[in-house]
Amino acid sequence: MNTLILAAETESASATQLILPATAELVYGAIAFAVVLVLMQRYAFPALTNLLDERREAIQGQMEEAEAARQEAAEERRQYEAQLADAKGEANRIIDEAKQTAEEMRRDIVSKAEDEAASIKARAEDEIEAERERLLGELRTEVAQVAVALASKIVDRELDEEAHEDLVDEYIDSLSRSS
Repeated sequence: MNTLILAAETESASATQLILPATAELVYGAIAFAVVLVLMQRYAFPALTNLLDERREAIQGQMEEAEAARQEAAEERRQYEAQLADAKGEANRIIDEAKQTAEEMRRDIVSKAEDEAASIKARAEDEIEAERERLLGELRTEVAQVAVALASKIVDRELDEEAHEDLVDEYIDSLSRSS
């Protein structure tokens, strides 16, 4: 059993030696770590800090550019909407003017048509009156001739000129009264 304990003690001593390195190695390792740490603090960390600062500034710049672009887009949209509203207003104004012009043209056309119709009607009435007067004159002449012919047959004699005019005037008067 002693051998076993001795063997276990030897094994435990060599196990600690296996876990912990030699003292010289610990010292050299600590010095190397300190040197690497100093070199990293002197050269690597500032470079990394500068790199991170540059990256932060780049991101900040991109965010500012994006915000400016968003604001510019919003302004352009407002301008577009204002122009669209102006265009709609202009279109409505043009439509209103076109309606007014069309209404004025319609009134003018109706007025001209009414004037022309009145003129045609007046000419027609004048023509009808002139034709009536002409026909009445012809009728008077024919009636006078028929009346004279009839009167001469009835009387079976020829009337003298004065009696003839009196007879025609009397007959025309009687016709005029009956019309």
